[in-house]
Amino acid sequence: MTIRTLLPVALALALAACAAHAPPPAPATPPAVTTEIPAALLPPVPQPPERALPPASVTDPTLPREARVAAFVDYASQLYGVDPNAIRAQLAQAQVLQRTLDIISRPAEAVRPWRDYRPIFMTDARIQAGVAFYRDNRAQLDRIAADTGVPPEYIVAIIGVETFYGRNTGSYRVLDVLNTLAFDYPKRAPFFAGELAQLFALGNDEHLDVSTLTGSYAGAMGLGQFMPSSWRAWGRDGDGDGRRDLLGDKADVFASIANYFVAHGWERGAPVVARASLDPSKAEFLPGTVDPVYPPADLATRGYHVQAGEPVPGATQSPGATVLGLDGDAGREYWFGYRNFYVITRYNHSPMYALAVHQLAQAIRAGAGP
Repeated sequence: MTIRTLLPVALALALAACAAHAPPPAPATPPAVTTEIPAALLPPVPQPPERALPPASVTDPTLPREARVAAFVDYASQLYGVDPNAIRAQLAQAQVLQRTLDIISRPAEAVRPWRDYRPIFMTDARIQAGVAFYRDNRAQLDRIAADTGVPPEYIVAIIGVETFYGRNTGSYRVLDVLNTLAFDYPKRAPFFAGELAQLFALGNDEHLDVSTLTGSYAGAMGLGQFMPSSWRAWGRDGDGDGRRDLLGDKADVFASIANYFVAHGWERGAPVVARASLDPSKAEFLPGTVDPVYPPADLATRGYHVQAGEPVPGATQSPGATVLGLDGDAGREYWFGYRNFYVITRYNHSPMYALAVHQLAQAIRAGAGP
């Protein structure tokens, strides 16, 4: 999967997935806010090691482009065992895409409140397409879910949010995108040069002609929008044919998304989120992190309580949570985000993205039936 912070997100949600309890009424005045950190935090969720970045000889914008390209060829060929002549030949015919630079350089829009963000893709069409996609692929999805502990509806929801179940996987040539961002976008050159090197390594691994691969404006590919490094690290052969085809083989895509979740800490059978209430006499606490490191007792002391009927972790599951305070249709909403919520944010670091994936998953599950 992906380095998901790079991609525009499509968020989906179903009315059928609304929480069982109505949101609390909006307060007459905005609540006071505290960011005080408790003395004893729980351990963070263990994560895979960060991927290596290229040296400054590849990414230093003060060096001539030609010198950086030459250093890149040496770096990628030595690190990944790719023929340097093949890399040079591919880069020689790679284009610089001004459109990619325009999109990625565009100032970020102001963050939408949850009441606007949630319904962007809150359509019957997306929910029903998700239900149909699940039913059409149920045997494979259920098998992979049984193997990994990642419920099938979450795999489907990721695909629904990322590409509308494969309808919108991107039409940019990945070689051009990563060539452009590696050598003509200094702000993120280390990341994208690393992904360009991983693209050539991926071509070797999977016997792919990298010049034919298409994806998003940031270089993510396939139904699940995996960056090259994520494809190499967490891609899986889901049907035993000896390949990891994340472009057209659904079993491989399903297995890879599930494996991405597992690698980032998914906990089998554990809850994702729970609606919470805040004692009106207490100041709103905004942790500023999605790490589920706050003990339940600490959150209770701060005035937060899980609403009746909402899930809580079992005795053998990770007990920690983070708190989300969101502006919903009926005022402030509060949510506890558990360990599995944090795992979804590893796909895209936005907590609203993760909550939308969760709610879309619940709508798909409800529509698909037992």
